[in-house]
Amino acid sequence: MYTVKCGIINGSVVAVRIVVVLLCLCARVKGQPMDANGISGPGALKPPYDAGGKKLFFIRNISVTGNKHTKDYIVKRELLFKEQDSIVLNELVDQFELSREQLINTRLFNTVVIRLKGFEGYGVDIEVEVTERWYIFPVPYFNLVDRNFQTWADQGYSLSRINYGLKFIHFNTTGRKDQLNLFVISGYTKQLLLSYNQPYADKSLKYGYGFTVGYSGVKEINVNTVENKQIFLKSDSIKFAGKFLQENMTVNFQVNYRPRIWTNHVFQVGYNWVKIDPVVLDKNPKYLSKDGSTAVHYPEFAYILKYVNADYAPYMQKGRIAQINFLRRGVTQDVGMWLLKVKGTQAWKLPKNYSYAASVGAVIKLPFHQPYTQQRMFGYGDFYLRGLEKYVIDGALGAVVNQTLRKKVADFNFRLPILSKTHDHIPLRIYLKTYADAGISYNKNSVNNPLDNRFLYTGGVGLDVVTLYDLVLRFEGSVNQRGEAGFFFHVKNEF
Repeated sequence: MYTVKCGIINGSVVAVRIVVVLLCLCARVKGQPMDANGISGPGALKPPYDAGGKKLFFIRNISVTGNKHTKDYIVKRELLFKEQDSIVLNELVDQFELSREQLINTRLFNTVVIRLKGFEGYGVDIEVEVTERWYIFPVPYFNLVDRNFQTWADQGYSLSRINYGLKFIHFNTTGRKDQLNLFVISGYTKQLLLSYNQPYADKSLKYGYGFTVGYSGVKEINVNTVENKQIFLKSDSIKFAGKFLQENMTVNFQVNYRPRIWTNHVFQVGYNWVKIDPVVLDKNPKYLSKDGSTAVHYPEFAYILKYVNADYAPYMQKGRIAQINFLRRGVTQDVGMWLLKVKGTQAWKLPKNYSYAASVGAVIKLPFHQPYTQQRMFGYGDFYLRGLEKYVIDGALGAVVNQTLRKKVADFNFRLPILSKTHDHIPLRIYLKTYADAGISYNKNSVNNPLDNRFLYTGGVGLDVVTLYDLVLRFEGSVNQRGEAGFFFHVKNEF
């Protein structure tokens, strides 16, 4: 018996040499012939072939090492091959790299190495070696009330606009990639939240479930938009206002269905209660509902389709990611809304450490006439144009295109003076980039907002730093169609 080991580390593939060496060795195995199951003797079968006449190898065993907490079957769930499969050897080596990418994208592991451990005849053994991340984060919480650093700067960097508290997050509670969140937040906003998501609750590892229960009370709300700037209302500045200007309660349950490696379906049903102080209606009578109510409660139904086939989802160099959100909010005309949101990103790896990524997103809300809180479009969450961070754009219909050309200029590890086999260094990858964005929105109710219902475009250059635990730091110098230039900082993953 001959044993040959090969590895895939940091994405490098040596498939050609592996194929040549292994096929030569297989032809020279001493002793009796051996069939695909590793059985030797005079009655052993001849080597199997595929339709193209290529030799097939039989996967006898897949072993997982380094996983102290994560279950073996959760690791094997991400592999593009399984035990008992028959496959051409060079195709198997290609699948090593794709499977490594899948395991990295689970965000459970810092490093993954997949290697050919050994073979006997036409039976091969494979080893998957992982180093696990820290999964438990009982950490103090400090976060800005404002939607980005630029908005905080416009408010004078006030420390009173910070939320603080405790977040307990377990990203792998029982070793099955199940996440538990417990938030207790105080400061400018009060928040209590408990959520749990179990993606693999059955033996087939296709079905899962999750739930969320939450409450929040806020002292300040964005009550209107003028000149495409948020107008805020503070409870502390109004004589007869209550403690909170807005309170929210939500209960949500979801079912997950992941039939294949790259595709995931999520079905959600929930119920929401929202209450505002009557003083809010003095500033915007249509803030919460079309009929000027101070309290609404409504059911919500949603379907989410996610597709992830990328080398590294938080900062993709090649591959594609897409997501479709379909939502029905409420059952009456007062707060009733149909929403469809689509977003997709495609990236291409180019020579000399260059890569190019293009992203397209679109949102439609029906009917077009909606309460103020359901009209938010650009500038909220991940739907924005780089260079327009100072502004928000409302509407019921919108589309955006983002393009980025990047070059990796540095890739190294920063050593830490600690005794740890898995966390003794911090990886740093640095990219220079140039980008251009374009978008448009439609707002039926637009008043005194010059960026609404217009074609928008921006561009700029920047530097991205990708480091431990999918942290992406973005430093960007942008200019928009108004000729306004500025420097902006984001902590944001790709998708």
